[in-house]
Amino acid sequence: MMMTPQQLLQILPDAGRQAGVFVPALNIAMHAYDVITPSRMAAFIAQVGHESGQLRWLKELWGPTAQQARYEGRTDLGNSVVGDGFKFRGRGLIQVTGRANYAACGEALGLDLLGHPQLLEQPRWACESAAWFWQSNGLNELADKNQFTTITRRINGGLNGLEDRLQLWARAKAVLCVS
Repeated sequence: MMMTPQQLLQILPDAGRQAGVFVPALNIAMHAYDVITPSRMAAFIAQVGHESGQLRWLKELWGPTAQQARYEGRTDLGNSVVGDGFKFRGRGLIQVTGRANYAACGEALGLDLLGHPQLLEQPRWACESAAWFWQSNGLNELADKNQFTTITRRINGGLNGLEDRLQLWARAKAVLCVS
C-alpha cells in the first residue's frame, strides 16, 4: 500500500505543502522497513506526525528547556562530550536523540551522522531514520497488536502528547481504512 499526498493531508492537515514533499520519501522508507500494512502505517504516521509537529519540525525546538538541559552528560544517550546534548538533540520525523542513537542510526543508514547530524533534517533521511527507529524498536509488531501507548513510550520515554497522538491515530485509521 502506498500513501498519497491527499491521504497524508487528511491525517496531518497542518502539514500543508510539506505533505507533497514527504510522501515519496515516506513511501520509500515505510516500504524498506516493512511499515506496509494499513495498521502499521496508521500508527507510524500518527507518531511521526506528533513528533514532527505534522512535518513542520525536523529539529527539536531548543530553549534549552529544563528537560533539554538534562541531555548534557546523559550516558544512556551516549552524550559523553560537552555540547553533545545540543549537537545531538532530536532530529528527523521521530526525533532521534543522543550521540549513541545518532551513531547507531548513521551506521544503519550508511551516513556520518556524528559528523553531520543535520542530515536528519533532510526529508529523505528524516523519513529513513524514523522508519529505521520504528523497525529497530519492534514497533511494527506493537502496531499489529494495537499497542499504541506502548509505542508512544518506546518513542517518547513517556506519554507526552498522548492525546494528540491518539487523535492523529484515529484520523489515520479512518483514512487508511483500518478496522
